[in-house]
Amino acid sequence: MTRSRVRSAALLGAAALASPSAWAHGGDAFGASGAEPWIAVALAVSGALYVRGWVAATRSEGSRRRGARRGALFAAGWLTLAVALVSPLAAATGGVFSAHMIQHELLMVIAAPLMVLGRPLAIWTWALPQHWRRAAARPLRGAAVQRAWATLSAPLAATVVHGAAIWLWHIPRVFERSEASIAAHALQHSVFLFSALLFWWALLKPGRASGIGSAVLCLFVTMLQTGALGVLLTFSGDVWYPHATAHAGQWGLTPLEDQQLGGLVMWVAASVPYVVGALALAAQWFRDRNPGGPHDEVALRPASR
Repeated sequence: MTRSRVRSAALLGAAALASPSAWAHGGDAFGASGAEPWIAVALAVSGALYVRGWVAATRSEGSRRRGARRGALFAAGWLTLAVALVSPLAAATGGVFSAHMIQHELLMVIAAPLMVLGRPLAIWTWALPQHWRRAAARPLRGAAVQRAWATLSAPLAATVVHGAAIWLWHIPRVFERSEASIAAHALQHSVFLFSALLFWWALLKPGRASGIGSAVLCLFVTMLQTGALGVLLTFSGDVWYPHATAHAGQWGLTPLEDQQLGGLVMWVAASVPYVVGALALAAQWFRDRNPGGPHDEVALRPASR
């Protein structure tokens, strides 16, 4: 890339967030299908349920102070989801591959771990009446369900599922089809988000007193395999995604430069959260081995209704 084109590429994310024309584009793309309003409604409902559940679960002043950190983490993850899915960035992804990569990495390496740390499932249940909570929990207590979940949420299994989702959806033919269909595009985002939630849950789940080494290894492996895909995209001399790069010229980029920039986002920028996660887990391991240091996180103790 020339220096001027690199400058244009560096401004892509910020310009996407501020561009009125991007909003207009997004309205045309989603307004006819009704997809964007449904995403906004889902975000609003999830946020409202979390606030209601958090208030119900932290009635005492002490538990409210202890739950403040989780609430802040969930709020940060929720806001990241909103930026990725209903902001002008989402509208700017049409035909701009690098904007797509920014969106996908926001979903997978920023929003997902923040929301996992916010423990939304536990808090959402407190938003429900007590008899609803019991009814919702009853099917999940079966031995078969428990075994299946334990297998799927093991670090290695979750890493394989998440890695497979990333590679399969970046097969050129599959990725291009997701660009041509709103339903396929929604499915792609759902798979990325939920596989990432599973991955981060497996590594950051509460009560993890052992297996930190395997969690760090899974983070390292995921960083390597996503980085490898980013390297392939960055150094490829061919455009893999003609449809997904069709509007790159609006940002002063050629389709190949747009694809290369997307590869750099996946290779370089997206590796930072994996490194941060590995360092945080290593720090926790050292704290747990220090008899005089802090131990497990203080549990949230919901007041009974």
